[in-house]
Amino acid sequence: MQYSIEDAEKDLNEEIRYLRLLSKQFPTIASCCTEIINLQAILNLPKGTEHFLSDIHGEYESFNHVLKNGSGNIKRKITEVFGEIMSEKDIKSLATLIYYPEQKLEIIHNQEENIDEWYKITIYRLIEVSRKAAFKYTRMKVRKALPPEFAYIIEELMHKGHEEYDKEEYYSEIINSIIKVGRADEFIISMSKLIQRLVIDRLHIVGDIFDRGPGSDQVMETLLNYHAVDIQWGNHDVLWMGAAAGHEACIATVIRICTRYANLDTIEDGYGINLLPLATFAMEFYSDDDCLQFKPKIEGNVVLSDRDLKLIAQMHKAISIIQFKLEGEVIVRRPHYNMEDRLLLNKINYVEGTVERCGKIYKLNDSKFPTIDPNNPYALTKEEREVVDKLKFSFLNSEKLQRHIRFLLSNGSMYLKVNSNLLYHGCIPVNEDGTFKAIKIGSSGREYSGKEYFDRLEILVREGYFHKNNPEGKLYGMDMTWYLWTGQDSPLFGKDKMTTFERYFIDDKETHKEKKNPYFKLEDSEEMCNLIFKEFGLIPETSHIINGHVPVKCKNGESPIKANGKLIVIDGGFSRAYQDTTGIAGYTLIYNSYGLILVSHDPFESTQKAIEEEKDIHSTTIVLEKEVERKRVGDTDNGEEIKVQIKDLQMLLDAYRIGLIKEQI
Repeated sequence: MQYSIEDAEKDLNEEIRYLRLLSKQFPTIASCCTEIINLQAILNLPKGTEHFLSDIHGEYESFNHVLKNGSGNIKRKITEVFGEIMSEKDIKSLATLIYYPEQKLEIIHNQEENIDEWYKITIYRLIEVSRKAAFKYTRMKVRKALPPEFAYIIEELMHKGHEEYDKEEYYSEIINSIIKVGRADEFIISMSKLIQRLVIDRLHIVGDIFDRGPGSDQVMETLLNYHAVDIQWGNHDVLWMGAAAGHEACIATVIRICTRYANLDTIEDGYGINLLPLATFAMEFYSDDDCLQFKPKIEGNVVLSDRDLKLIAQMHKAISIIQFKLEGEVIVRRPHYNMEDRLLLNKINYVEGTVERCGKIYKLNDSKFPTIDPNNPYALTKEEREVVDKLKFSFLNSEKLQRHIRFLLSNGSMYLKVNSNLLYHGCIPVNEDGTFKAIKIGSSGREYSGKEYFDRLEILVREGYFHKNNPEGKLYGMDMTWYLWTGQDSPLFGKDKMTTFERYFIDDKETHKEKKNPYFKLEDSEEMCNLIFKEFGLIPETSHIINGHVPVKCKNGESPIKANGKLIVIDGGFSRAYQDTTGIAGYTLIYNSYGLILVSHDPFESTQKAIEEEKDIHSTTIVLEKEVERKRVGDTDNGEEIKVQIKDLQMLLDAYRIGLIKEQI
């Protein structure tokens, strides 16, 4: 195909039109040159620090503390600045103040005899730590992070030069005036939060914010107000996304998990969802059932009365049966999901109390099914339908839940490529030989695999939530969102089945097994990792895959570092439910200008002890990769965007100089 003169003229006209638009922002040669100089300088700054976390599972206190202490980074900076002149006790005390300034100040006021002197010393120390935390940023970026009420004062103090002896009294008087006018507490709080913000440039959450722990809504509220965050959806996240969209099977599953872990506060207090209809229904239909298999798992310091435990167990069983019925509807509606083996209610012998599974008969440990019609086991009773309708109404009309889910959709995705790292929660479905598995989506029989599969799934999830004017399209999107929670080819689940029914009703543990996708056998293979990098357009020699989802059993000697460092699994057990398995309480992966660092955390006792006894999380640091030359902004994805901006500005500058575009002086 020849490139004609007409094509060239068209391209030139488009280019001139773009440059004219750009000239509105930079109307003179001087402004254009200033911006080029500024951007060129930014390229040579050290890259910002990225933090990667996964599988938070509602453990708000642990998560919040790791954010506040920057995975130990704040204490390290205090030590770098004051290690030779401050005791370990004073370093811990200053660190705790930065983590929890409001609460710590209350204690300080009751302990300090000369509070004004303490203020002077502390403000001086906070200024020095903030300088250390801000050194890699431009003044403009730091200025945007400053609290408005103290912006001018903090900027003056932070950029005080060591040689400015003549202005020493000026700086001292600023601090004295802050104390005299009674604003020292507010200033210290603002400085502490500024330091917290500066030590993490960007936060990556690699899936599973929801379920198990009691504070999923608090975690979401923190992320919603965080300065820079992205989220790669986990299977527990899409489950809540489906529930917020109104998918009934997702709603039932969300509530089942909350009753399983006696975590009703998130549902009722966090999101204002009314569980009274379910409780009333459960008490009526399961009043003579001890529901032994459905007693909730109690974690932490939660104490419940026998009466509450019995009611939650009844609610747990009631919603589980409803879930199985609703899932059956989806499986029948979508035969291409190939999930017929999950249809077990119609395989129960309700007289003998047995179930047929994979051609074998198993005795049920519980055969009380007051709401199941053996002739039509997947039909909801009138009362169950009323419960589901009321729950659905509550989910659809929870303002806070809808706000959180919209944030997940606007800031989240199935995967993310960032600075030579590929982030996704679980796996990429592969065949036994490591090739990408082809998976059918929709009635057309179209097959997808690898990156294309991820891209298609993300579109369907969004359609399931947003597709208001196309009921069939919305239903299909919601069904696929549910499939991502539990389906055999879901990259967020990664197993051949979810044996929920078997774990409740069959004692034979052989039936509880869930076979993992071959990906998990091959994740230590550099060959498979290189195949994935090429599929997603990354350079194999310099890239990493970062996953969560599967807890790393550190206490059994398992390493989170796979395939000679090409793949890193950062699910170390934030959730208390997994800590007996992992032996630790979570990982943070840190990528700063010096390289990749993996931080493993011991269990966090409580926020109260962290404040009152200054008990920080004990963390162990492993340097995974150390850069030979320090990484600069110019080496990052953001740097590439800046280089494009510089190129465009250079074109505008040339256009000014040859008179193609006139300056607006």
